[in-house]
Amino acid sequence: MRRFHGASTIRRWRCVGAAVMRTGRRSSSSFLAPRGLQSSAAVAAKERESAASLPSRREKAWLAMAAEQSLRESLAEKQAAVDRQGEAVRELKSRSGASTAEIEAAVEALKALKVEHGALAKQLQAVVGSSGNGALSKEEFRQTVVNTLERRLFYTPSFKIYGGVAGLYDYGPNGCAIKTNVLSFWRQHFVLEENMLEVDCPCVTPEIVLQASGHVDKFTDLMVKDEKTGTCHRADHLIKDFCKEKLEKDLTLTTEKAAELKHVIAVLDDLSAEELGAKIKEYGITAPDTKNPLSDPYPFNLMFDTSIGPTGLLRGFMRPETAQGIFVNFRDLYYYNGNKLPFAAAQIGQAFRNEISPRQGLLRVREFTLAEIEHFVDPEDKSHPKFSEVAELEFLMFPKEDQLAGHSAKKMVLGKAVSQGTVNNETLGYFIGRVFLFLTELGIDKERLRFRQHLPNEMAHYAADCWDAEIECSFGWIECVGIADRSAYDLRAHTEKSGIQLVAHEKFAEPREVEKLVIAPSKKELGLAFKGNQKMVVQALEAMKESEALELKAALESKGEAEFLVCTLGKSVTITKNMVSINVEKKKEHQREFTPSVIEPSFGIGRIIYCLYEHSFYTRPSKAENEQLNVFSFSPLVAPKKCTVLPLVKNEVFDGVAKSISRSLTKAGISNIIDITGTSIGKRYARTDEIGVPFAVTVDSTTSVTVRERDSRHQIRVNVDEVAAVVKDLADGLATWADVMWKYPAHTATSADD
Repeated sequence: MRRFHGASTIRRWRCVGAAVMRTGRRSSSSFLAPRGLQSSAAVAAKERESAASLPSRREKAWLAMAAEQSLRESLAEKQAAVDRQGEAVRELKSRSGASTAEIEAAVEALKALKVEHGALAKQLQAVVGSSGNGALSKEEFRQTVVNTLERRLFYTPSFKIYGGVAGLYDYGPNGCAIKTNVLSFWRQHFVLEENMLEVDCPCVTPEIVLQASGHVDKFTDLMVKDEKTGTCHRADHLIKDFCKEKLEKDLTLTTEKAAELKHVIAVLDDLSAEELGAKIKEYGITAPDTKNPLSDPYPFNLMFDTSIGPTGLLRGFMRPETAQGIFVNFRDLYYYNGNKLPFAAAQIGQAFRNEISPRQGLLRVREFTLAEIEHFVDPEDKSHPKFSEVAELEFLMFPKEDQLAGHSAKKMVLGKAVSQGTVNNETLGYFIGRVFLFLTELGIDKERLRFRQHLPNEMAHYAADCWDAEIECSFGWIECVGIADRSAYDLRAHTEKSGIQLVAHEKFAEPREVEKLVIAPSKKELGLAFKGNQKMVVQALEAMKESEALELKAALESKGEAEFLVCTLGKSVTITKNMVSINVEKKKEHQREFTPSVIEPSFGIGRIIYCLYEHSFYTRPSKAENEQLNVFSFSPLVAPKKCTVLPLVKNEVFDGVAKSISRSLTKAGISNIIDITGTSIGKRYARTDEIGVPFAVTVDSTTSVTVRERDSRHQIRVNVDEVAAVVKDLADGLATWADVMWKYPAHTATSADD
């Protein structure tokens, strides 16, 4: 994210796919009519009604916090009781007149207290380590998911045969397919449905572009070094790890100390280098591997430095984001769009950040895919014509006031949040709503998705409002999408640095008389003085802000000359009075010139995909119940393959039918795999479930076959010549599993199934 420092057919499927594809874990009420046939208001009302009887996520979070606090207090009291009883036992043993019976009774009482203490400790450990995935802790659940992903080649560490490099990963066949499907849906949901202009810009960026954006000076994280080995670590990560480990493993923490550590985690992003250094010293934090002392924190720029061309004179960087390519092309895009606002430009591409100590798998890497949108809008009119389409959506929001008050995220209706001023404007609110729909239609659990507003000290001074879409996974709440109203900062910064006016115009119905600053460079005089650099000096003079121009005017009138900085030359030049005329004149204007504001949704694709993996993963017992089978409940929208074709038994006739069906599916545009190995059908089902394939066609005759749905494991019987059309309708969302169950006869498996 930024600055961390056939549409109707697809749409019908998207809204119901998640419910349909998880039938193995949901009741039959999950089979809903296609949401595209209902109004958004009706859908929102139904969702609110059905959720009313269930505990909200906010209530669950509050109950968990209350349980942890109560257990910590009880554990502290029980520890005090153990200490008192232990002292009593020692006193009895040291007393000469104490009887054996007294001592034995005291020892038994001490043992009983220790048992009670151990039981409370286990309860507290369960609360602080719970992942919400049955009996598995967060770490156990994560490791199960990651092991499955790596074993089935969703992704793998890059350059593994040479030991690998931290923060670099290769996507395997399944991972590539899912990534392609997610990006395809992103294009459909945003670029096509919102009529955006897509661009594709270079990864290598000249230094001057990133100077203008502020990345050269400010794109930093605070780093500490092992004073003996020189190994580098992120200062805030060390403090966060220390606090989390104490909270999860030190069961003797008082309620007050636990609250302090949680507060430190919450405000880490706001702490200065000096404050982080003080915390490291206060907590006695040392290097994780060596336990050596650490240096004071200092800033480290996260961009990969390079040079452009063989001379090495033109410095460049691997881009840390894709947005700058859109900003520098604004003038051409505005012209392409008929000189009309609003309009949006989008870009999908690789970005690079030289992370100090990358970890957390796909969540923090050094090369990653971003999908970014820059929506250009008149700063005086940030309404959105389609806002009513998302105004009735209700989801978890975490406004800054609730964060500062120590409250949890709460469900809010988006339209109400905008009308009350919680969200700054309609356009920002519209994109928050569209991001919610995008993520939930991919398969992200809406109860583990929240939109958190940036606190005042998190936002840049020029930003109007910023929200992050955060998804909860085993690592905690992870920022996956940033949605920011960045005002006109970016275009103004590039105008100032380049000397090129990146502005828009509004034509008036009638001319208006206004006072206007007129800057008129004398190209003749400037040409004589600066020769080949004349153009850059002229552009810099014309790009002056009003305050700068009036200051230069005053200096020229009093002294006859003045020093003037030309950014594109990288130096100051002497401007004399005859080189430029600066006056305030009354003029009739036929149009208004202004710098557009930018609303920017920025998507970390790898982070979204990893959270989708966790949200889609579950286990179920095998038929023999002697092992747990892994399942990814991907919807057909993102599944790496839509269908598997399996002959029930290995023979030449069934193999031929299976190959024919596979060819028909491929011709219909349905990705599929064919498994004609001789292993049992149950094991082949398990293999295909483990990579999230939603449907399986089993060939058990030459005239009809069965179609199996992954999560419910229900099957229907379909004629061979119909099966490709049935699977295509299911994969494209033209039919739900409930539809085909009603239309075709059910099949009850008599052979070994899963």
